[in-house]
Amino acid sequence: MASSQSKGPAATPPHAKELYDEAGKLFEENKFDEAIQFYSQAISEYTNYGSAYFNRALSYALLSQYEKATKDAEKVMELEPDAADAPYVMGVINEYQHDYDSAIEWYEKALKNNPNYSQAKDRMKMLKEKMGSGTGTTKMKMSSEGSKTVVEEGQLKQVKWFSSNITFKDVVGMKKQKEIIHDNIILAMTKPELLKAYGKKLGLGALFYGPPGCGKTWLVKAIAGETKARFIVANINEIVDMYAGNTEKNMHRVFEQARENAPCVVFFDEVDAMGSKREGEQQSHMRMAVNQFLQELDGVEKNPEGIFVITATNQPWDVDPALKRAGRLGESIYVPPPDYATRKQAFKYDTRNMPLGRGISFDRLARATMGFSQADIFEVSDKAALRVAAEEDRTGKRRKIKMGDFRAIIKKKGNTLDEWYGMVKKEIISKTETQITDGKKTEIQKEGKLSPEEKARYKDLVKDVRWNSFFLWVFVKKFMRFWALYIF
Repeated sequence: MASSQSKGPAATPPHAKELYDEAGKLFEENKFDEAIQFYSQAISEYTNYGSAYFNRALSYALLSQYEKATKDAEKVMELEPDAADAPYVMGVINEYQHDYDSAIEWYEKALKNNPNYSQAKDRMKMLKEKMGSGTGTTKMKMSSEGSKTVVEEGQLKQVKWFSSNITFKDVVGMKKQKEIIHDNIILAMTKPELLKAYGKKLGLGALFYGPPGCGKTWLVKAIAGETKARFIVANINEIVDMYAGNTEKNMHRVFEQARENAPCVVFFDEVDAMGSKREGEQQSHMRMAVNQFLQELDGVEKNPEGIFVITATNQPWDVDPALKRAGRLGESIYVPPPDYATRKQAFKYDTRNMPLGRGISFDRLARATMGFSQADIFEVSDKAALRVAAEEDRTGKRRKIKMGDFRAIIKKKGNTLDEWYGMVKKEIISKTETQITDGKKTEIQKEGKLSPEEKARYKDLVKDVRWNSFFLWVFVKKFMRFWALYIF
């Protein structure tokens, strides 16, 4: 693959150029791992080979190896500070990681270096439309309204809050979940008097749980949009601090900021990282953090003040039971992996602003991604667009995205859920293990992490874990994906 913006110097050693050209052929065939090997050999022959670094960065990005991609892009910027390619690929890397503000900044830098860089211009335009800040009519908007988050010496001084223009119309599938959320959350925030008239106690929190990448965060943004409430993302890495007392102060500051901006939705993602069970040899400062969380929730319960707390986790069994009791995070809502109809809708939604060619079969794409998460489908669509943009960068010719582009990405990417189900099964479901003691085999029944009460509470997740890790169903998923990719 040759970059149109970052050309190697004329003095490039011939053997390095041969290796580079061979890498380009492999890239064309979507053999990104093999291409990286040849780019690396070209770089070993010529350490200042800017184009090789750039194309290796793009290969790493397509394989979701963002740290390595970033390192290579930084090397290109070091070698060619005025080039536009490296900022462009940095924008792509940030966009893949859903840091859209940073992605736009990098695209703007690429255009500053080269105002005619069409790929950067097109991706920035598409991204701004996706976020609702461009000229497009899409309603996907997540705008930063509050001041920036400020952390000084481990203490959270100020928390950024957002407004969301995302609604349930932007959430594909999940009809059952939307109904539960409407009745238990939307009504409590928008029509509390209606619930009080029937003697309904207003809840203050909910726990969203389910496999990773299936839309928990997206649902929370939709809730903020439906209720027109402000939205605070309470980042665990900003709250938890190594010094005693800071974590508790940071937790209090988050809720203090929420009260100042009510009505407000406070969202704690990966809550198990902080609100884990207070037992065993857990560090004392983490136990104190959980206690502080409980105090804040109790304070909201006594005086809601228009605040609703939503937490999300892939491992609900690791969340402290005291957090999940009625009145705190009493409503547990399962967010499942997308079924066939939802996957089909997801492809249509994720590609709505893309220039698609004829012959795109959303039915076939839905079958080819059986067992994929919503995040997997988004990444497939996004990388298919990047594949065509990279081709234009190489040839200077523009074309529409074809079915073959999607198929090529699906073949290389795979899905993130199959491995997750296998891992989780070992943690939460009882299993029989064979131990050898004094030369004798003994079968021992080991219970998983879920108590009988939790098995009942999370029965939908337990059922999915059992079914999706069952060897016969794993085979069926692989067969269906193979059939859709290679046959029909």
